[in-house]
Order: sequence, then structure tokens, then C-alpha cells
Amino acid sequence: MSELPPDAAATGADEPVVAAIDCGTNSTRLLVSCGGTQTLERLMTITRLGEGVDSTGNLSAAAIKRTVACLEHYRSVMDSYGVGAVRITATSAARDAANRQVFFDAATQAVGVSPELLSGLEEAQLSFRGATAELDPAQGPFLVVDLGGGSTELCVGITDCEVAMSLDIGCVRLTEKYLHQDPPLPEELHACLSVAGAHLDDVDREMPQVRNARTFVGLAGTISTAAAVEQGLNEYERDKVHHFRLTKQAAEDVFRTLATESRADRACNPGLDAGRVDVIVGGMAILVKIMRHFDFDSCLVSESDILDGLVASLVE
Repeated sequence: MSELPPDAAATGADEPVVAAIDCGTNSTRLLVSCGGTQTLERLMTITRLGEGVDSTGNLSAAAIKRTVACLEHYRSVMDSYGVGAVRITATSAARDAANRQVFFDAATQAVGVSPELLSGLEEAQLSFRGATAELDPAQGPFLVVDLGGGSTELCVGITDCEVAMSLDIGCVRLTEKYLHQDPPLPEELHACLSVAGAHLDDVDREMPQVRNARTFVGLAGTISTAAAVEQGLNEYERDKVHHFRLTKQAAEDVFRTLATESRADRACNPGLDAGRVDVIVGGMAILVKIMRHFDFDSCLVSESDILDGLVASLVE
């Protein structure tokens, strides 16, 4: 998903050109920014770094190869813009993998910068910063939820992340553990919802501030995809997804539709990226369970996220 042509690097001549890369469980993403305010490039590639890591405890050679190839491409993109400073982070899949250093060594060679292994708390704080930068504090307190492939981070605050938790549930993790039939069986869907609910019970006990949140802000691929499917977008349009308000009823409808379709039929839904066809139902189970559990009528979808938080940290 590119927003400006390469010659856009010529703009903002006195502003630093910086970049951030997030190596997630399901996707690897790049943001190139001029001065932290102008987006020059925003790219997303499904690399499935965390494929199988929940069952094996290791990153597979194939997953590392896919992700490193993506990083090599991102390095060439950054070079075309004359990027100075770069931050590259790794999250849930790397946290869970005993052999993450193998990936880190290859990633360092590809990018020229060593990846940072973020804790769940650090991930939540950066996501909160990126997601709320454009929002009116009067809409707060905000519950910012970063629904990833291997983990889901929840953070509550107004202008700063005040409390946060990282949960070991994500679209890839739940899919690999529970969704084995095509389409999923009712008992498989129930398992996903029940596991998500048990984690949210922990949130109630350990982070009661979540019940004071006025605005639910949702980040990452599952939630963006739900917004795109609800709108029937044949092609990704950031302006139509960013700050789209996804109602609870719409989220439930998308979940019900996708969960009852075979993968082949599911793939025909406008707005559903081919790389998410197999994991979207697991992700949607988490999203609808959050909305049910905390009684949110809608979710404000944000395309500004951890990458924006990382970029902001580079231009401070």
C-alpha cells in the first residue's frame, strides 16, 4: 500500500526522513516518514513469521526466509528515500521463539539495524501513542486494542498510556489452536470465544480502568479488514478505513458471514486480503468478544498504530 511516489522524498528538504519496521506474527510492515508528519510510504506484506511457533516454540526456516526477503525489499525502498534513522521491532512471535536470534541476525544483515524485541507493555505504549495522536482528548479515556497475530495488547489512557496488558491471543494463535475445519465447526468457534473471554476476565481483574473508557480504538489487520469488508472495498483505501466507525452489529455480521463460509467462498469477499483468509475468523472472534465483554457499541478503526509511534520516537 503505497501513498506517494518515490520522488516524494524531495519534499520537506530540511526534515529528517525516518522509517519504522514492525515484524509481527502475521505481517511485516514499513512506514517511511518525512519529519514524522508526512507519510512517504506505508507497506504491508503477509509474511506469517509466527507460523507454527505456538506449537513448536521456534520460528521455522521458511518463515524466517519469507520475512527476511521482505526486509531486503524494504531496505531498498528505504534507500530510495534516503532514510536516515530506522527502528525495527519484533513482537509476539519473536517473544515466543527460542531461536529468535537466528532471525535477528538475518534481519540485521538485511536492514542494517538490529531488531528490538518489544515487551507486550512496550508494544501497547507505542501503539497507543500512534493511534491517539490525531484524536481529541475529550473523546477519552481511550481503550486502544492492537489485535495482532500472536498477541493482543490493550491500553487505557487519555493523552498517555496509563495502564496496559498484553494477552496471548491473536488471529494466528487462535486459528492454529482451534480452527481446523473448513468452515469452522460451531464448537471450534465457541472455543475461540471462550478462550478470548477468559483472557478478558483477567483484564477485568487486573486492569479495571478499561470499564471507564469512552472510546474503543481498534488497530491492526483484523480490524482494518473488518472495516474494509463491511464497506465492500474492492481495493484498499486508507482514507475509507482510517477512523471508520465499525458498529457492534456490523462486526457481528462480518464475523457471522466469514465464519460460516468455506475459505474458498470467504476469499470472494471484497476487502478481504488473500493473506488473511485463513486467519480472519480467529481474529474476528477476538474483536466481537471484546465488544460484547466491555459493551462497546462501536470501534473507531485506526490505521495509525505502532509504526506511527516508532516514527514519532525517531524525530523527538
